[in-house]
Amino acid sequence: MIFDRQKQHLLLEGKIYTPGDISRCIAGGAESYPPALWDLFLFLNEWFKDSPHITVHTSGSTGIPKELIVRKDQMMQSARLTCEFLNLQTGDTALLCMNLRYIGAMMVVVRSLVAGLNLIVRPASGHPLSDINVPLKFAAMVPLQVYNTLHTPEEKEQLKQTDILIIGGGAVDEALEAEIKTLPIAVYSTYGMTETLSHIALRRLNGASASEYYYPFSSVTLSLSHENTLVIEAPLVCDDILQTNDIARIYPDGSFIILGRKDNVINSGGIKIQAEEIEKILRPFIPLPFVITSVPDQRLGQAVTLLIAGQIDTKEIEANLQNIPELKPYYRPRYILTTDYIPQTKNGKISRADCRALALRILQQ
Repeated sequence: MIFDRQKQHLLLEGKIYTPGDISRCIAGGAESYPPALWDLFLFLNEWFKDSPHITVHTSGSTGIPKELIVRKDQMMQSARLTCEFLNLQTGDTALLCMNLRYIGAMMVVVRSLVAGLNLIVRPASGHPLSDINVPLKFAAMVPLQVYNTLHTPEEKEQLKQTDILIIGGGAVDEALEAEIKTLPIAVYSTYGMTETLSHIALRRLNGASASEYYYPFSSVTLSLSHENTLVIEAPLVCDDILQTNDIARIYPDGSFIILGRKDNVINSGGIKIQAEEIEKILRPFIPLPFVITSVPDQRLGQAVTLLIAGQIDTKEIEANLQNIPELKPYYRPRYILTTDYIPQTKNGKISRADCRALALRILQQ
């Protein structure tokens, strides 16, 4: 592992790029390179500067996107933790196929710099393996990219040639997880956030080691707040103790599960309802994209609202909800609304705040 940034180089599709090479590439101008490659050179140019800090952006999935100033040495520690856990070695091929504005993509590059991985670069798109024709050791994707890949036969076959896949940037739903279980490769769901410089825990999704629990790195200490939200102490990657909004359950062996976000708790008539819990119950019964949100209600405070993307018979859905045993009466949506789309952030996460605003606008029409 190389932690001196001035001694690092990037192995890019088999060719070595030193800090000096990156400077010359930048001097050549954006018109000389494909956009994805230019974004990589811009990031590397910032990385190799003397400043010990770099700016990253949060996704804005639960609020307004913001900039964070993070330490490069802590990013390298995060890279080391992942590379050691996954046993990534010098020369292993790694795919960069996400937006370099966000920490998940940045960390793919930093892992390549620290561990000497051979980086393959593709534009951030819904079909990252569409023109990959070499076996990959390691890839990192968001759930939508994995979903699209699994539903495109040629790309699915290419994915089967990838040794290790990690999935971040959003929850892996039950249907996608069921498909992943059939893959002959090692697939992990990650837990983390921008403040933890990518993930601090992994959950194996398939194979003999598959689990419903996340397991944190050994240097991470977890606890629960009085509201049962996860508290993270990860000194190698973050100076502060992080109070998350994720409602969790921690087990004696240190593993944990995430039950949902505190932000997504709907207080309806004094009963606190977790939006993700209702979504999990409803998913087998609704064939279209949907989200559970809420709208203000004079009597209940907040009314549970089902927002479905697409054309569907809402009366039929309402009747079907009556026959789901797990759906307690106070879980049943008071409103079932249809829309053309489910609002998302720029990196593909559901924007819960925009969903609430959209549901309210539909009701007021």
